[in-house]
Amino acid sequence: MDEKRPEEMTFEESLDRLNELVELLEGGTLDLNGSIEVYEQAVALRDRCRSILEDGERRIQAIMEKADGTVKDDLVIG
Repeated sequence: MDEKRPEEMTFEESLDRLNELVELLEGGTLDLNGSIEVYEQAVALRDRCRSILEDGERRIQAIMEKADGTVKDDLVIG
């Protein structure tokens, strides 16, 4: 099975794979070229996670906006 590209992965998939890559890098078993390739993949996954989180933040902000255009500062349930 081919591995998904970062832009096709969910946040959870990206984070799991990023953790795997960090373990690989920390393991010290890769040669220099291998380490660089893994690092490139890790950066792409980090960027994907950041993008997903920023999108989520924008969506939450939009939900919290009131009809009159003011922004609700906190979420109060009850």
